[in-house]
Amino acid sequence: MTIALARRYRPKRFSDLVVQDHVAAVLRGAVSRSRVGHGYLLTGPRGVGKTTAARILAMALNCARRDPSGEPCGECENCLRIWNGSANLDVIEIDAASNRGVDDARDLRERAMYAASREGHYKVYIIDEAHMLTREAWNALLKILEEPPPGVVFVFATTEPQKIATSAAPVMSRLQRFDFRRIGPGAIRDRLRQVLSAEGLAADEDALTLIARHADGGMRDALSVLDQCLSFGEGTVTAELVREVLGLADDELYDELLRLVVERQPGAVFSLVDRLCDAGVDLSEFMAGAAEMLRALLMLQLGAEPDGLTEALRGTLESYRERLAPGDALRMLRLLAEDETNIRRTVNPRLAVETMLLRWAMLDRVVDLEQVLEAGKRGSRQAGKQGASPQAPAEGSGATYAETSVTRSRPRSPEAPPSVPASPPSASPTAKLVPSIEAIRAGWPAIVVVARVQSRFLGELLAEVEPAELVLPWLNVMLREPNQLFAERLEKEAAKVEEILSRSLGQPVRLRLVSGSPSGTPEPKPRRMSDTSIKADRLREFRAKDPALDTAADALDLEIVD
Repeated sequence: MTIALARRYRPKRFSDLVVQDHVAAVLRGAVSRSRVGHGYLLTGPRGVGKTTAARILAMALNCARRDPSGEPCGECENCLRIWNGSANLDVIEIDAASNRGVDDARDLRERAMYAASREGHYKVYIIDEAHMLTREAWNALLKILEEPPPGVVFVFATTEPQKIATSAAPVMSRLQRFDFRRIGPGAIRDRLRQVLSAEGLAADEDALTLIARHADGGMRDALSVLDQCLSFGEGTVTAELVREVLGLADDELYDELLRLVVERQPGAVFSLVDRLCDAGVDLSEFMAGAAEMLRALLMLQLGAEPDGLTEALRGTLESYRERLAPGDALRMLRLLAEDETNIRRTVNPRLAVETMLLRWAMLDRVVDLEQVLEAGKRGSRQAGKQGASPQAPAEGSGATYAETSVTRSRPRSPEAPPSVPASPPSASPTAKLVPSIEAIRAGWPAIVVVARVQSRFLGELLAEVEPAELVLPWLNVMLREPNQLFAERLEKEAAKVEEILSRSLGQPVRLRLVSGSPSGTPEPKPRRMSDTSIKADRLREFRAKDPALDTAADALDLEIVD
């Protein structure tokens, strides 16, 4: 009968444990110095060697030919029986998933009171999936873990130590804890090469890379996948064979994904997902691969060296290294992280994946703020040279104010932001207003439009203002709602508003902000502050502090976010 690779190449000595040197050194030293503890808790991801380390410890404690360094021989009858998991009077393995009750714990406690079968041997109890034990079972074991009989060692292995800490906190202080590390792709590839060499077989480097990446830090999973690939076909294990066995997407599909994102082609999303479904690719696995791809791209862009990439995928990422801004890649990763659970658990994964890819393809691009500010400063200087005040067109057209349209384009790439208009489009009254408070109130919406052309923020500011009284040369205005930030900004922008009003009335006008409520309206209630209003006030204050940023934001139609 053929033995699976994961069992055949299971380590027999502490030194064979991959990447777990910190655990191996302590356990080996404890055996050699006869300082073995009575209880151990081995934690870590699945397939990294927890149960194997427990068996090696049991082998070392009961090995007749043990090395002075604490290593078991791995070849004697006692070592082989423990390594194979065969029946043994002194080493008992228990699966806590199926023996989790208080009666099972009491039975274990009673058996632990009996001495080992041979003089000098230890009785070792290995309890796997220990987090499955009930609170009552842990309570039943608590006393014997605190004062165990001589020569008895308990080893608990678990992937979820937090559950033990929640249900049996007192137990944690009575056990020595060892945290096993996730095994990196490089170490997994090296181990797979050793196994293939021992088996007299060959595999492509890209094939080993794909297996190592899919194993996600678990050596047992990597050996199991390799076993599958060897069973699937004869000859060299290729990357294509691994993809077929695991249902992984080809690297060219990730190239197509990056292309539709960079070139902003949302319509291509549907054909890409069609190809994935036709090829039988697991969509959640494809998105997990997309996350790894974006992470690797970010690492390349920021000067780090990603591991676990095939040659084809590395070439793809190099070609898109300068075409997708790191900020955009980071936002895409954040969107995926927020929706990852939904993609994995939804009953309609195709719809969830299509929605995510569409969000990526339609995502607004980040803009370098330094470029925006510089563009705003250039625009302000050019506007100052050409004259700040627009000229009014001829009177007598019948309309009180001319309509003004402003066309702005949103930048598609941070590499080439559009130039800021040299000066704001002109807009001014086509006829002078009668110098009365009624005429000013009737024409105030048009005055807001003219102000918005000069500065969108200024227009928003005047929209919150209502004329109250005209006593030439003073125009008294009031805020519709009390707002200290608006009041301060209106005082700073008073000269611009006075210029617009003076052109409208045909004579000098001074602006004065007075307190109270607008005529004919009740005194407004104090505004209730919310997260949205606080954020809006903070952004307005931020824009008010930097005129260049304010100009650039208006000219480029940018939205400034926290």
